[in-house]
Amino acid sequence: MHTVLVTGGLGFIGSHTVIALNENGYEVIIADNLANSKMEVLNRLEIITGKRFKFYNVDCCDESALRVVFEENTIDSIIHFAGLKAVGESVVMPYEYYSNNINSMLTVIKLMREYKVNNLVFSSSATVYGMSEDVPFTEESPLGICTNPYGWTKWMIEQILRDCSKAYSDLKVILLRYFNPVGAHESGLIGEDPRGIPNNLFPYISKVATGSLERLTIHGGDYDTPDGTCLRDYIHVCDLADGHVKAINYMAKLESGVDVFNLGTGKGTSVIEAVKAFEKACGHEINNVIGPRRSGDLPVCYASTDKAERLLGFKASRTIEDMCESCWNWQSKNPNGLPEDN
Repeated sequence: MHTVLVTGGLGFIGSHTVIALNENGYEVIIADNLANSKMEVLNRLEIITGKRFKFYNVDCCDESALRVVFEENTIDSIIHFAGLKAVGESVVMPYEYYSNNINSMLTVIKLMREYKVNNLVFSSSATVYGMSEDVPFTEESPLGICTNPYGWTKWMIEQILRDCSKAYSDLKVILLRYFNPVGAHESGLIGEDPRGIPNNLFPYISKVATGSLERLTIHGGDYDTPDGTCLRDYIHVCDLADGHVKAINYMAKLESGVDVFNLGTGKGTSVIEAVKAFEKACGHEINNVIGPRRSGDLPVCYASTDKAERLLGFKASRTIEDMCESCWNWQSKNPNGLPEDN
């Protein structure tokens, strides 16, 4: 049995990936420090899969605590999600972002070397492409001048992993650059559950739809796009989870080195289109207003998905309507998110 350690495995993308790995016959171990997740996710995963996953409440920056996970298990591969992830927060908390995200990766690498674990999938981001307007982004697009510390941590970790793969001939690394993960598991038992006011579009729309937030402010309505609002590549989180399984499968074919894949749908959806799709899903209008542009927003950002389709056999299948329906199913069943840990 191939065992995968999923760091940050109770988070939004991590928890959906745990389900996909389990469905594809992988043994899963979860490590999470619960900084941006809740223990209730573990209970929900058990309801969905019928399996209680082995769980460690550890911070990946804590070498001695993480060492216990490596000591007690035979790990074949690691998917590293663990990290702070709010773009706006990273601007006001740069030290915490650089310290946490980079140190957690360095600690994982150190223990991988020590315990001879050679397969790593890293949760990267389209933010590494910076402010280029040359779309669609391919894996060979220039890595840009990132616009926030969160993006820089992804950029820096990618470079760290490239350097490590040159030095350690047995290390195999796949970098997955996500575009905009949205949606929720079809059960409605798990989904995106941000603390406080959401930073991302879909959780915010969801809160407006339930009435817990008054209205959505759309940042800019005068871009050079069909309806004047920004276009983004939204990908259903369950498609994204499948992409991770395909990355683990693909790694078995690699000798060593680093490979990189975009995970998106390959097309842009405007903010207005997303709002209209959500209105259809929830059955009523979403109160919204056009506000001023937000600095650093690209008018258009979407992925070239050719490489992932060709080499991984990955192609996103769920539509923007599917994303909105699953998002509303999750939000309407859990209007206040998951219960807090006791």
